[in-house]
Amino acid sequence: MHIEPGLVDGAKIILSYATAAGAGLFTLKLVRDTIRQQGLVSLVSRTAVTAAAVFSFFELLPHYAVGVSEVHFILGSTLFLLFGAAPAAIGLALGLMIQGMFFAPADLPQFGMNVTTLLVPLFAVKALADRIISPGTAYVDLTYRQALQLSTAYQAGVVAWVAFWAFYGAGFASENLVAIGTFGIAYMSVVLIEPLADLAVLAIAKTLNALNGSGFVTRRLYNAACVSPRLSASPVYCRRGCSITVLRIA
Repeated sequence: MHIEPGLVDGAKIILSYATAAGAGLFTLKLVRDTIRQQGLVSLVSRTAVTAAAVFSFFELLPHYAVGVSEVHFILGSTLFLLFGAAPAAIGLALGLMIQGMFFAPADLPQFGMNVTTLLVPLFAVKALADRIISPGTAYVDLTYRQALQLSTAYQAGVVAWVAFWAFYGAGFASENLVAIGTFGIAYMSVVLIEPLADLAVLAIAKTLNALNGSGFVTRRLYNAACVSPRLSASPVYCRRGCSITVLRIA
């Protein structure tokens, strides 16, 4: 999903600064909510684990250049389910920055585009999760269909942003259209694999109940939200299987 150097250059690259700034501001809102729910120490712990994981994904997992970009196994929805939206967002940005600073300095001018491409789909995954996952369901109890929906949303968002940057930088020439289409088709392999990775990781987490309440994972991993996140900025968490109280908001 890295935007190739030179694809967007000159004055056009200013747009990436604006989109990255917008993503950063929304991340700050998520950070505030996360600190209210689980505290600063938990946020820092989960962010450190997520950043290390993202860096490992970029450097160790298979990746290959296709069309206008590269196909990576980023596991964005997996990170969200395990650690929550704020740690996942910061970890994605930090992992991307560390890789650029020490291993791919040519990618640093594209940091704004790359971080937008990773973070905005993550925010969409959070919004989708709030809609399709019942407040009474802990993340370890997700179905394959739910995991597929979350993974597909994330990967589709990544492909859409890569396509946007490619069109924005290189226009609608036939060669560019073919390169974008090739990249999108290649990314379908990630869509097929990532939901299985999500379920495998969640199955492992289900056996590691000692992590529940540790601060190293999001509370929602093991606990139901007794108040829907759509009804409250700071949901109350309880053990799986609790009864849900529906609040009426005037």
